[in-house]
Amino acid sequence: MKQKLIKRTLVLLAFVLSGIWATAQIPDELVLSLKTGNASTLSSYFNQNIELFVVDQDDVYSRAQAQQIVSNFFNQNKATGFSIIHQSGKEDTKYAIGKLTTNKGVFRVSFLVKNENGKSVIHQLRIEKE
Repeated sequence: MKQKLIKRTLVLLAFVLSGIWATAQIPDELVLSLKTGNASTLSSYFNQNIELFVVDQDDVYSRAQAQQIVSNFFNQNKATGFSIIHQSGKEDTKYAIGKLTTNKGVFRVSFLVKNENGKSVIHQLRIEKE
């Protein structure tokens, strides 16, 4: 009897955690664009206007302006890797915090992604020296 209860509890816990994990997923292509320093692919996820903080630039920019700033950053800091440290959220809003490794050091990256009409859109992006 006790083993059955433990088994049911573990199955329920696994089910709940897998549901939370599934709703908090960040698109693989977005993660890969950070890993490889691909500003073009990354900016395809940008909202029309995005709150952007990249090292010493902090403002709300248009998608085109933000792409140029991120492109300049990756030209000066060649990405060698990126890994997500933490991610969470609900169905339509997710956030993630990650570690970006470059040839000039390590940066902390955080971003807020919202699901709009079935597409993930970045509304906030921060790249800070760690």
